[in-house]
Amino acid sequence: MDITVKGRHIELSQALRDYAENKVGRVDKILENMIRGVEVELHAEKNPSIENNQVAEVTIHTKGHVIRAREAATDMFAAIDLVSEKLETQARKYKGKVVDRHNGNGRSRIPSPTPVDEFGAPEPGIVKIKSVELKPMSAEEAILQMEMLGHDFFVFAPAESEGVNVLYRRRDGDYGLIEPRVG
Repeated sequence: MDITVKGRHIELSQALRDYAENKVGRVDKILENMIRGVEVELHAEKNPSIENNQVAEVTIHTKGHVIRAREAATDMFAAIDLVSEKLETQARKYKGKVVDRHNGNGRSRIPSPTPVDEFGAPEPGIVKIKSVELKPMSAEEAILQMEMLGHDFFVFAPAESEGVNVLYRRRDGDYGLIEPRVG
């Protein structure tokens, strides 16, 4: 498994690099040969009013999906511990759904949502532009991908039709699906 560890606004010691690789590497035992690459970014928030300013972010690229987790703590080693626990939970959930789907036990309807925290709305304005490759998938696969990324929406190409769909989490916790058409 290829693990890339990067540091931003911190001195990345060999001990810290080894610790991150060891903790995050445990996910490989859960996902076995499904992982294509892992990116670990460790950084310190510059704002002195943020108490938990040591942040660990991990992105795991699997065959067809991305699992992402972010945790913060007062100590970088603690942040790595927290993010690795979160990743292990997400990896088990992902593997269970993949195994169910391959064994014919996949759900035919959209699953019940997991509870999410409500965050305040960000300031208006475009602050980032992201280009993504759309892969054909079912709505159920899009929900799984959205949950693994920790997003409230997900743009995907539906496998059963042409075009682009947007899956989103509603305020009541259910999911909504937007199927745009030119009118």
